[in-house]
Amino acid sequence: MAHHATPPTWHLYLPKLVTVLREGYGARQFRADLVAGLTVAIVALPLAMALAIASGTSPEKGLHTAIIAGFLVSALGGSRVQIGGPTAAFIPVVFNVIERFGYGGLVLCTLLAGLILVAAGLLRVGALMRYMPQPVVTGFTAGIAVTIFLSQVKDALGLPIERLPGEFLERLQAYGRHLGEFDATTVAMTAGCLALIVGLRRWRPAWPGFLLAVVAGSVVVALAALPVATIGSVHGAIPSALPSFSIPEIPFARTAELLPSALTIAFLAGVESLLSAVVADGMTGGRHRSNCELVAQGVANVGSALFGALPATGAIARTATNVRAGGRTPVAGMLHAGFLLLFMLVLAPLMAWVPLPALAAVLLVVAWNMSEVERFRHLMKAPVGDRVVLLVTFGLTVAFDLTVAIQVGVVLAAFQFMHRMGEVVAMETDVELIDEDRDDAAGGAQPDQRDLLPAGVAAFRISGPLFFAVANRLDTVLDQYPDRPAVFILRLRLVPLIDASGAQALADFLDRCRRMGTAVILSGLQAQPASVLIAMGLNRHPALVGEAVGFPEAVAMARSHLDATAPATA
Repeated sequence: MAHHATPPTWHLYLPKLVTVLREGYGARQFRADLVAGLTVAIVALPLAMALAIASGTSPEKGLHTAIIAGFLVSALGGSRVQIGGPTAAFIPVVFNVIERFGYGGLVLCTLLAGLILVAAGLLRVGALMRYMPQPVVTGFTAGIAVTIFLSQVKDALGLPIERLPGEFLERLQAYGRHLGEFDATTVAMTAGCLALIVGLRRWRPAWPGFLLAVVAGSVVVALAALPVATIGSVHGAIPSALPSFSIPEIPFARTAELLPSALTIAFLAGVESLLSAVVADGMTGGRHRSNCELVAQGVANVGSALFGALPATGAIARTATNVRAGGRTPVAGMLHAGFLLLFMLVLAPLMAWVPLPALAAVLLVVAWNMSEVERFRHLMKAPVGDRVVLLVTFGLTVAFDLTVAIQVGVVLAAFQFMHRMGEVVAMETDVELIDEDRDDAAGGAQPDQRDLLPAGVAAFRISGPLFFAVANRLDTVLDQYPDRPAVFILRLRLVPLIDASGAQALADFLDRCRRMGTAVILSGLQAQPASVLIAMGLNRHPALVGEAVGFPEAVAMARSHLDATAPATA
């Protein structure tokens, strides 16, 4: 009997850069990565400055973060195409930490978050961070989008507010007091930059809309001498020098007070980086190393803190830009950091002309993209419990604190799941099981059952509830079949319930089948899952060609579908 050796543990933490270099890295790959790195740097330049200003600090801090953390994430990470740097998700947390503890407190928070991420990777909890319920993720993401939007009202309208409060209600009151004092020139600049970004996205999507809007706004301000706030007038000149290793005064005595914020930063960095890596896998057909990615994110945040920069994570939009621009190895991300450093050294004097309304327009578009309005609407069709979790998480994120919102959201989701499971057991207690699909009811498929399937037909059975803790497993089902099946029978008779995360996983599965040209038949769908799929519109998915009461009927439907499509295939 042959014994397969288990790969050593260190393979889990082998950076993809090492893998790429082992495979052989040539001039052709370098040229592709060079173009992709330059493209991403052009996108990241205005974003890094805008995110830093919105977080309550100076624009060069954002550039330093994108340079240092971006290089380390690519060099040490578990994804071939991940782009690291500051992201909008950190804005409310960073703003509140700086307001309460000063910039030294943020450095300590970032350092602690980095160490937490390294520990999480070494303890192999990368997979656990993907078990976050979809209503919680969408709720706090949409809440962060609203927070970002509110943080930009001052610069977008040119309101004369010296210090913007961090609390939600106080901020609304400040806007209410000064709303009538808006500056018409600033509003016109914001509107013009917004129109340019939206127009370019519609008619010239390949063009760097953010950068062109910022450049256009800067040129107009410089030539027309418009009286609007600029980076130079508010924050001073951007230093055209290398990031220096300098640590401000850190309040180590307040570590216990800062720990909740550090945990929030670590959680956001971990979840967003792994989500970004999953999106990148879907675009490239690769597979990331989740625990290696967490360790890299931790090291990147430690490095960022030691150079006095901001928290960082994998940026989904910039990673997708990297893939679309042709980047396929970590060298593209490292080059992106190098180009940003070059831009800062060469263009720093010109950046003082960048108008704050233009950066506000950039972040308003970022906030809209983060809001995921369509996904929010989709989840509002989910069962009542999921809607409650979504709205509570959203409300707490906007009105109070992201840390509290995540804690309450996860606890609510857990209690809701336990309640649902209790309801299912109670419903089935006095019901006599009548099941014609005997092999499902008996539990355990016949050894030769798969051999009896028609050629080109595959079948897979799910047993147990399809909820947030197991939904991600559905993504790996198709990977078990070396040849693409023409018809896929998904057997769901032993699935008593599906929640919003399970429905989203099923939707992603159906989307992948549609892209592969695989037709899907659902077999043995129970009442609760059927009602959820109908409510969320999945019963009309184009990849779904039928629903069968039992497995024999599903096989017959598969044969009919094969017969009907055979001429077209031939």
